[in-house]
Amino acid sequence: MNRIRLSNGMFMAMIVNMIYAKAIGVTQGTISRLIGQDMWIATLLGTLQGLLIIYVLHWAMRRLPGRRITDLPSLGDALLGRWFGHLTALILVGFFLAGFGPIMITFVYHLKDYFLPEVPLAIFIVSGLAVGAIGCYYGLEVMGRLALLGILFIFLLNLLIVIGSIDEFDILNMLPVLEHGLPNALFASVHFDADWALAAMMAALVLPHAQDGLVRGGRFGAAGIAAGGVAIMIWSILEPAVLSAEVSSQYTVSCMKLARNAHVGTFLQRYEMIMIALYSVPVLFEIMFTLYAVSACSTRLFHLKSDKAAILPSAIALGAFGYWIVEDHFRAIRFLENIWPWIALPVAAGLPLLMLLLRLLLQKRTERAAPYPEEG
Repeated sequence: MNRIRLSNGMFMAMIVNMIYAKAIGVTQGTISRLIGQDMWIATLLGTLQGLLIIYVLHWAMRRLPGRRITDLPSLGDALLGRWFGHLTALILVGFFLAGFGPIMITFVYHLKDYFLPEVPLAIFIVSGLAVGAIGCYYGLEVMGRLALLGILFIFLLNLLIVIGSIDEFDILNMLPVLEHGLPNALFASVHFDADWALAAMMAALVLPHAQDGLVRGGRFGAAGIAAGGVAIMIWSILEPAVLSAEVSSQYTVSCMKLARNAHVGTFLQRYEMIMIALYSVPVLFEIMFTLYAVSACSTRLFHLKSDKAAILPSAIALGAFGYWIVEDHFRAIRFLENIWPWIALPVAAGLPLLMLLLRLLLQKRTERAAPYPEEG
């Protein structure tokens, strides 16, 4: 079997892409409804919490003498046996299945609400999963290269929105600071925490495949979370300063309102068309990796010979759930704001903490030689 190798740049790019698309619009709109113009503070607090968890994940997954760790379920195998590895894989299947709902909300509502209102919902679901299945079929290295392209698109998107919005930037719209208090800002950051939760669980599956991932993965994972946080904070500052928090809070996809408000010179008045083109790679990467994660964990659960055999069943399951969520706008918002954060955080924070605790408690057992060669 060929061993998968991701460069550190690919690993960091995958983290940024996994956070970005939903966080700049759907998440910021949710946060603005809770704490108004302090949405940038909630984003900053969420980024700091993400940095902590990615380091905990790295410490839990760092190299075990005599053991070959390929993902979080394989760490479960090493700690408590195969049953625990299977349980971990089952939890991750449920996590990414639930996480596909917010991803589809982001993907569909950007396109359907603003550009293609007459197109049947099934077309968006099938087309997104078809692209995701192609990337999933070709594997992590292809997804890593796509993520590098996504970083370029994210940079261009941020650069253009800054240029297009700077003339209407009014810092008075961001005052007073902490109007609702720090505890409320911390509570609102839970919604951004749910975004980096997807990135953290993505890292749980790909960290050992990154260059020196089990040795220095925490540093590069933290760099990815920090870079994503900075890219997203640009939007969380511009949206209240340009639109006002009150206007941002009225939109499910608040970034599209900001994009429509941006003007770059004389010939780029319809900036939202450019935004959709540039934002497409990050959101398609999210779909692609979610499908990969579900198929990879399902392969372990059902003892399949190849991840590729699980792609089609996983795509059907994800498509059915995504359609059910997005079909009803009120159901989608209720799931996004009231259910998904309380699924994402216990898994993304709880699993790494549990693995680290078990590793400390079972240190002697995990350091015994095993029938697996050590990662080189």
